[in-house]
Amino acid sequence: MLLLQLSSAQGPEECCLAVAKALQKLYKEAEQAKVKLAIIEQEKGRNTNTLRSVLVTLDGEQEQVIAEQWIGSIQWICPSPYRPNHGRKNWFIGVACFDTPDVPHESEIKFETMRSSGAGGQHVNKTDSAVRATHVATGITVKVQSERSQHANKRLALLLISQKLAEKKQLIEGEHKAERRLFHHHIERGNAKRVFKGMNFIE
Repeated sequence: MLLLQLSSAQGPEECCLAVAKALQKLYKEAEQAKVKLAIIEQEKGRNTNTLRSVLVTLDGEQEQVIAEQWIGSIQWICPSPYRPNHGRKNWFIGVACFDTPDVPHESEIKFETMRSSGAGGQHVNKTDSAVRATHVATGITVKVQSERSQHANKRLALLLISQKLAEKKQLIEGEHKAERRLFHHHIERGNAKRVFKGMNFIE
């Protein structure tokens, strides 16, 4: 399993839209390669259907192949849908891959189950499949409801807590900007790994 992060890198709302469109494209490519993609963390942009950043897992035999097609800077060439008279047409986002951190033992975690809720899930249902997980020693809490099954959501909750624990450890050790946070500010523009054009995000 790999962790892949798509980030607008503090860019304007056009970049947030590009992140959302890139995620849709990534979904399709992962599905074609029989790689399971799950969202474990996301930060929404100001406008509807935009994402400032999203962290996903890729799980399958071709996970590395899919990841390598995306890692780096992604360029989107399109007039701004938000600012019609704006001259800029080139928008950049970044994609980075991170190692899966050590996952804590389930005995260190307090699990609570609840019904999935909210408009975001295509899998929102009436069963108690959503999971809230709390790392007892640190109080770190996450909620996961992206999967249909409680077991799958528990697995993702453990992974997300382990990621947050790894970031906390880096901060304690004096690395005041963890690798993932630093990534948001260091996207190379002008050397795009892939280039997409127009509102249909065609390569």
